[in-house]
Amino acid sequence: MDETDVRSVLRTVEDPDLGEDIVSLGLVNDVTVEGGTARISLALGAPYAPHESEIANRVREALADEGIDTELSARVDTQLSPEEQVLPGVKNIIAVASGKGGVGKSTVAVNLAAGLAKLGARVGLFDADVYGPNVPRMVDANERPRATEEQKLVPPEKFSVKLMSMAFLTGKDDPVIWRGPMVHKVLTQLWEDVEWGQLDYMVVDLPPGTGDTQLTLLQSVPVTGAVIVTTPQQVALDDANKGLQMFGKHDTPVLGIAENMSTFKCPDCGGEHDIFGHGGGAAFAEDHEMPFLGSIPLDPSVRSGGDEGEPIVLDDESDTGKSFRTLTENVANNVGIINRRRQQQE
Repeated sequence: MDETDVRSVLRTVEDPDLGEDIVSLGLVNDVTVEGGTARISLALGAPYAPHESEIANRVREALADEGIDTELSARVDTQLSPEEQVLPGVKNIIAVASGKGGVGKSTVAVNLAAGLAKLGARVGLFDADVYGPNVPRMVDANERPRATEEQKLVPPEKFSVKLMSMAFLTGKDDPVIWRGPMVHKVLTQLWEDVEWGQLDYMVVDLPPGTGDTQLTLLQSVPVTGAVIVTTPQQVALDDANKGLQMFGKHDTPVLGIAENMSTFKCPDCGGEHDIFGHGGGAAFAEDHEMPFLGSIPLDPSVRSGGDEGEPIVLDDESDTGKSFRTLTENVANNVGIINRRRQQQE
């Protein structure tokens, strides 16, 4: 069996999201055949995303049926030289945003990062909320970054996630009172002067709203896509729409809408209560033709997990943890879809 034969077999492997075979979609970078082994490079850019893992498994199965062993690798061409890449070791940057405060955006960002790491990915979590950094408390991280001889910061790790936050660089109770240009300068330095290493995903926890930090991120680094967090109530949805419009104006894909603080299940009576309304996030996603990533219930264990530094997504016995794991998989799948669509268009 030669390269042409292998590619013919690969035409039987269909992308579960894009609906065509991986050869026609341009997702096969390279094929070499030596003896009974095919070495194949696929244009898959969302490591540990369930659907991309499914594609890889289908490739192995299809060639195994022909008696061929398979060695797979993955590479997505960014079309940028190393000098042009701001974070050359980071494959995907995911912005977690909300139109308003109080909707649990940081909770979603922390659990998303921990959930991706739980899948096996190499993950960084950048707490970009300069004025109100909460990530260190939410993962119980007390270790401060170390500095190298080259004056680079080495981020501490928790739950296999590399962390960076202004909370590491200021006093515990010191307020940050800066104007926009200073925020831009500091954020840019943190992105460029941190030894992030090789990451499959960097999750960026943005402050609420559509201000200086958001503009700095969108103008400075190549954001793969954004997750917009809302609650079901109309006030939150109105502000979520502003965030959606902001990303649209900067040609940044939205990975989907996450609805937090959904139905509350009373631990005493077992009844369910829609404290902030019901289904608003799903309806908002449908109205704007956006993916709906999932609903997270209003659960006291989410609050306690955040205060005590134990992300609920890591709790295999928790239904709420399962909701976060579903959200994490949906985000990873949508990152893969965006990358594969880009490859298809090139």
